[in-house]
Amino acid sequence: MEYTVRFIDEHCEVRVSAGSTLLAARIASGLEADAPCGGRGTCGKCRCEYRGAGEVAWREALMCQTPVAGDVEVRAAGKGGDLRVLTDAEAIPGSWNPVVRPTHLNVPPCPRGESSADWTRLAGALEAAGVPVTEANPRLCASLGKLLAAQKGDVWAVTAGGRVLEVSAAEPELYMAAFDLGTTSIAGYLIHVNSRRVAVADGARNPQARYGGDVISRADYALQNGVEDLSTCARTAIDEMLGRMCGRAGVPRERVFAVSLAGNTAMHHLFLGIAPDSLVKAPYNPTLSQPLTLRTSEWGIDANPEALLFMLPVIGGFVGADTVACLLSGDWLRREKLTLMIDIGTNGELVLGNRHRRVACSTAAGPAFEGAKITCGMRGADGAIDHAWLQDGALRWHVIGEGPARGICGSGLVDIVAALLESGDMDGTGRLAAGDRFDIGDTGVYLTQKDVREVQLAKAAMAAGLRLMAGRMGVGLDDIEEVDIAGAFGNYIDPDSACAIGLIPAELRRRIRPVGNAAGAGAKLALTDANAWAEADTLARTTEFLELATLPEFQDEFVEQLNFEEEDED
Repeated sequence: MEYTVRFIDEHCEVRVSAGSTLLAARIASGLEADAPCGGRGTCGKCRCEYRGAGEVAWREALMCQTPVAGDVEVRAAGKGGDLRVLTDAEAIPGSWNPVVRPTHLNVPPCPRGESSADWTRLAGALEAAGVPVTEANPRLCASLGKLLAAQKGDVWAVTAGGRVLEVSAAEPELYMAAFDLGTTSIAGYLIHVNSRRVAVADGARNPQARYGGDVISRADYALQNGVEDLSTCARTAIDEMLGRMCGRAGVPRERVFAVSLAGNTAMHHLFLGIAPDSLVKAPYNPTLSQPLTLRTSEWGIDANPEALLFMLPVIGGFVGADTVACLLSGDWLRREKLTLMIDIGTNGELVLGNRHRRVACSTAAGPAFEGAKITCGMRGADGAIDHAWLQDGALRWHVIGEGPARGICGSGLVDIVAALLESGDMDGTGRLAAGDRFDIGDTGVYLTQKDVREVQLAKAAMAAGLRLMAGRMGVGLDDIEEVDIAGAFGNYIDPDSACAIGLIPAELRRRIRPVGNAAGAGAKLALTDANAWAEADTLARTTEFLELATLPEFQDEFVEQLNFEEEDED
């Protein structure tokens, strides 16, 4: 038996089988669904109001825990706003040496009395122009002879990765697209090769959030239900964003000849349809780490039929291609300063080192700072408290969108905890002075004692990871010359607050600088500089991976870092 579920805010309805949950119905309808706990009913983020056919009163419930037993109407208990996605749209990093390039050729005719293949002469002309061809493309040969004859050999060839992707009579219009596939959000960039610029940048939520807010939840879902849902979800999101960007630029998809993709190891594996079981079981290693050059047509991305997909390599464990992209954009193969790079997203990655040596690790610090495990937590969207401070002894705050507060995002959470520590409303052990809850004015938004403990767990993991990396490198914290904070969280976080709670050691305060969406910048660089694509492999292979879970000293260091620290000046 089937029933109709109508989502009244979105003017959408869907038919589902009896017993399906409201969350499953929302997913089936194609609407955005947010379930950080993976549908276990523990996070409370899919709260809604619903009523059956003919009923007047609305009932409040969790969509993931409410089965459909008849026709029903559903509305959100609190409507979400647009997620802030950091894209850094304007910049084209590095030198201009794109992986896709047009070459003007004069292909000589076959001499009378000889039998020189059209493709051989085309490849020879490219070789003479300094563009080596490593393999033939029989799909282009169907019309090659006719084109060469009509143009008397005067043609343009589009090449990438040693392959010829197109041969045309006129100079071609070329585009490439770079994507940062994050756990929470996706950033995309459409690059116009001819004008050497980013034509369009776009950002969106990662729709995989319907299967869990963090990589572990999604890995668990994949292990129980297979990877197809998550893989299809990611590929569709990338393809839809590409279509949206092409539409905004007014160009056909067929003019996109290369796509690059960077993401953490779980996102990388799930996109490729690889079960993430090796990541969540000792020794926590990836199944595949090498850089890949694939065809977009085989991975659900509608571009030019010959377009290539460049998948950046993985370092190890949960330190993935997004970290490689960050290192690439930071020019780490030529960096002399001892640098700490921190990328706090839904997962937290750290790299310490320079061009001579680098150590990387991953910590499960992100979910709290993305709002997934915080009672009133939410992502950086309209209604989120993103900053807070003390003024005349009282807490003041700013809300994204300037409307009423609906929750707290990561940067606001760090500010609030730092302010409570400064005001004495919370002591150094994390205990709230007023009991189990601190109310943010009369907004209805509040912080619980459990929320504070989640922050402590997250910051302790980050702080412990940093100290163990420094130990592995044989350096002290004072030796670190620069701290690069990547990602949206790093862009919006107040360094003073981060140091006040011990998320970043206080002695590094004056060395902190936000570097924006470094992963997105690296994904762009992999396309706009062919040398950078080669360097990505070098960075992945030569960066040491430190698996914190296997270190016996990690637990002691983690416990040592649980308490909050007061800020010290250099």
